[in-house]
Amino acid sequence: MSHRSSFAAVAAACFILIGTAAPSRADTSNSTRTDAASVSATDAKRADEGARLRAFFDAEWERNLREHPESASFEGDRRFNDRWTDLSFEAIERRQAADRDALAALQRFDREQLDAADRLNYDTFLWLQKKAVERQRFREYLQPISHQGGVQTADGMIESLRFETARDYRDWLARMAALPRSVDQILALMREGVRRGNVPPRVLMRRVPAQIAAQIVDDPTRSPFYRPFADFPDSVPQAEREALAAEARRVIADKVVPAYRTLQTYFEKEYLPHCRDSIAVSALPDGRAYYDFLAADYTTTGLGADEIHAIGLREVARIRAEMEKIRTEVGFEGDLDAFFAHLRTDPKFFHKTPNELLQAYRAVAKRIDPELVKVFRTIPRQPYGVRSIPDNIAPDTTTAYYQQGASDGSRAGYYYVNLYKPETRPIWEMIPLSLHEAVPGHHFQFARGLELPDAPMFRRTAYFVAYGEGWGLYAERLGYDMGLYDDPYDRMGQLAYDMWRAVRLVVDTGMHAKGWSRDRAIAYFKANAPKTDQDIVNEIDRYIGTPGQALAYKIGQLKISELRERAATRLGPAFDLRDFNDAVLETGSVPLETLERHIDAWIERSASATATGETGPKTAP
Repeated sequence: MSHRSSFAAVAAACFILIGTAAPSRADTSNSTRTDAASVSATDAKRADEGARLRAFFDAEWERNLREHPESASFEGDRRFNDRWTDLSFEAIERRQAADRDALAALQRFDREQLDAADRLNYDTFLWLQKKAVERQRFREYLQPISHQGGVQTADGMIESLRFETARDYRDWLARMAALPRSVDQILALMREGVRRGNVPPRVLMRRVPAQIAAQIVDDPTRSPFYRPFADFPDSVPQAEREALAAEARRVIADKVVPAYRTLQTYFEKEYLPHCRDSIAVSALPDGRAYYDFLAADYTTTGLGADEIHAIGLREVARIRAEMEKIRTEVGFEGDLDAFFAHLRTDPKFFHKTPNELLQAYRAVAKRIDPELVKVFRTIPRQPYGVRSIPDNIAPDTTTAYYQQGASDGSRAGYYYVNLYKPETRPIWEMIPLSLHEAVPGHHFQFARGLELPDAPMFRRTAYFVAYGEGWGLYAERLGYDMGLYDDPYDRMGQLAYDMWRAVRLVVDTGMHAKGWSRDRAIAYFKANAPKTDQDIVNEIDRYIGTPGQALAYKIGQLKISELRERAATRLGPAFDLRDFNDAVLETGSVPLETLERHIDAWIERSASATATGETGPKTAP
């Protein structure tokens, strides 16, 4: 049911009164009039509370855009393209106080007076806001740089911006000119982190000096920040281009490069020596409580580290048995370890050049597209493309990732693939990877979210990791339903990716809650999955740097798969996978408990419809 405005609710109530046949004298009574008036008043109150709630959500969305200009840019909102987020201690405290105030304001709404759609919005925002306030105690802002990103890779913002007018270029000039202030604020945060002992592992931060060095250039035109000025669109007047480019060279030489030199000096001489030797987040002040918080936040469950570790061990054993079947099927002589080594090293499994690899990824995406109708009724309208991960971050980042399209439709979604060292990017992983990151994985999920009817913007753009990554991992298995895994090595790739996420449950909890070393985690990963050494090391370092995040993938996938099995069992021959998949996506990104309630209700509606002979998909009321 979509949210109705106050006017619409009152009009509906009036229709009840006017559209009813005129009562006879005998039917006219005070109770009839009282009942009708009561319905009218109830509907009006519900509509008014819903309208106030929507206004609150709109105000909070606007606050988020204003306080986080990068987020606004990412959403396609150009109003704040000339600035960075204020990272001063005063601004951070102001934002945290505003978050606490927003939580208190939300809890003053009368949830019982909301319709079903607005209750879902209320519950989702409440979950998010409680977590935002709870995480304040851990002072995450004191680690503003990671080996996977930070101010040292700020030029990556270019990927999200539109350079169509001279104003767009002037905004980027202003943003570049403001970089020294951001660097100064980040240095202040890092110094406070050192003082409090809230610092990242040294083994990860050793990667950062090379990232900073990539920003320090003698020729401004070689700066990553200069990329937009190397090729102007026709919409920028010829007369303005040289002046804009000249100003860019000046700003880069006078402001950007000196700021990065300052960062480089502090980072290498003071910060890196103070980074911790330990890899476990539990080594931080209040670290074990922080890990417990992260596990609950990312998985949207109450599962503890021991439970998650045990789930991982069971899944690893199950998937190994499936891998043994593939090894036998292809006739490989040798044990599973030898089979893994074969998959990692045989040249037939690799493309020779980055361009060949990029074209192969694009071909896989085109192969998937026409098969989507087998497993979905609803195909999102927003398109997607396939791009390479920027060279300056490719060595230190994952195999691929997805960047959702702008909420205003001005930018398509993009599937970014890592072309660094193509000899480490096996062909057998390309189908499950593309199913996860592009379609029907993250692209479907984000694009469908933007198409939620009448939903507030925070719901249309929300991202719960367990839902989002659980869906991505579930989407990898949809390749079987789509007829894509017709080669045993591609099936091995799917199992390798499933194993990858099962291993995460073991090594993430192992390192952060059970005292595992980095070397032990790498060895466990390598013993149970055929991913290449390059990927394995990057992955383990990712789990060290973002503790708990990797737990959400397998936990989310297991829940969605459980719900699918529940629906198939309950509905029997009436079960239609297309309807189920659409039902999972029609909520947008929500906590797993919310998704479970939604699917259980969908199952009962579908069962009732089957019993009464109704046909067609059973979407939410």
